[in-house]
Amino acid sequence: MFFVDTIELAGLGNRSYLAGGERTAVAVDPPRDIDQVIAAAARRGVRISHVVETHVHNDYVTGGPELARVTGAAYLVPAAARVAHRHTPVHDGERHEIDAAAGLVLRALVTPGHTPHHTSYALEEDGTAVAVFTGGSLLVGTVGRPDLVEPRLTHDLARAQHASAHRLAAELPDDTAVLPTHGFGSFCSSGRAEGEATTIGKEKTSNEALTRDVDTFVADLLAGLDDTPAYYAHMAPANAEGSAPVDLTTPPTADADDIAARLAAGEWVVDLRNRVAFAEGHVAGSFNFEAEGQLATYLAWLIPWGRPVTLLAESAAQLAAAQRELVRVGIDRPAAAATGEPSSWTRDGEAPAAFPRATFADLADHPREGIVVLDVRRTVERSTGFIEGSVHIPVHSLHRRVHEVPDGQVWVHCAGGMRAAIAASLLDAAGRDVVAVDDSFAAAEKAGLTVRTR
Repeated sequence: MFFVDTIELAGLGNRSYLAGGERTAVAVDPPRDIDQVIAAAARRGVRISHVVETHVHNDYVTGGPELARVTGAAYLVPAAARVAHRHTPVHDGERHEIDAAAGLVLRALVTPGHTPHHTSYALEEDGTAVAVFTGGSLLVGTVGRPDLVEPRLTHDLARAQHASAHRLAAELPDDTAVLPTHGFGSFCSSGRAEGEATTIGKEKTSNEALTRDVDTFVADLLAGLDDTPAYYAHMAPANAEGSAPVDLTTPPTADADDIAARLAAGEWVVDLRNRVAFAEGHVAGSFNFEAEGQLATYLAWLIPWGRPVTLLAESAAQLAAAQRELVRVGIDRPAAAATGEPSSWTRDGEAPAAFPRATFADLADHPREGIVVLDVRRTVERSTGFIEGSVHIPVHSLHRRVHEVPDGQVWVHCAGGMRAAIAASLLDAAGRDVVAVDDSFAAAEKAGLTVRTR
């Protein structure tokens, strides 16, 4: 008998796995906060004998080297990957015994495409593949992006993705469970399909890499590539070098004077509360990145790399969860933090700042004279439809382009409200008169607004 436990990293749209028998197990693509992997092994009563990487990751800092050090496990990394820390190079076709009593063996299958060195791992029970850890290769209905390594390699890697998907489909039984790392909201995925679980057989009938010829697949894949989070540029080097153990202890406490001083020094003060509470009252100059949203992705994408950050949270639990999210993307240690509410974060005599929220129906009913409609969705989203006359600046570039927003009251929207709240906080901090449209973009046309596609 074997087991596979999934470790969800919802904020990053990724998954890690722990798989094994009654005695020993392998950890696949572990997150940097390794305590949850160790806890999963403890619940199963197994020893982690192997830690494996499918590739050098671009979207998070791996916990692989540290997990292997702490547990004494063998650390397996694709042989063609360039990493400086101690590891065991893995070559195509190699088999590593995971649990002898359970008949479990891990077989390496080199599957380039997401990266040149990408390797998938088939978990075999008594010689038959029962699951395959596909990392950024074969995902649910799609594949991993081929454009994150080097622009000159993108076309060739896209073709390699097609070939790798076909290799997996040809070599593994139809009932083999496909267990990818990416594809659940990660920007490492070239798309997102419906469904959480899949098999090789299901992918043969639905995955674009397996249902299209290579030229059509490559053309469509390259045409649909989305923006790349800026922080990705720092992840692969960190993973190649090896990161330090995480420190999740509570940061120094910031009082109102300290918060004001940090803002004056140009540091980032980030309010983690939900966007409704933030709009109703917040420290002037602070930015709103909801703890329950894609905090790590968007904060790491927007913040100038290395800039000190102070976190404001409604509770100690919210602060601790945010710290855990942020270490996964290399934001290791908040400069300071505070919990509570705006009244305790502002100095005596200073009132919290605020701005209104609205719906698309409110926008449709409002006179257009003197207002600016700002669309902060990504370019690929806007290409499917936009409000006539709106200005487009993606949220991830807005902090550098606030000066480009025309004069007038700014009604800012995204696809659902979270990114509009981030943008509204950036504009509010810059002194602009802003209204956050907290609504689904699907409601815009229904509200009577003119939505165009070009």
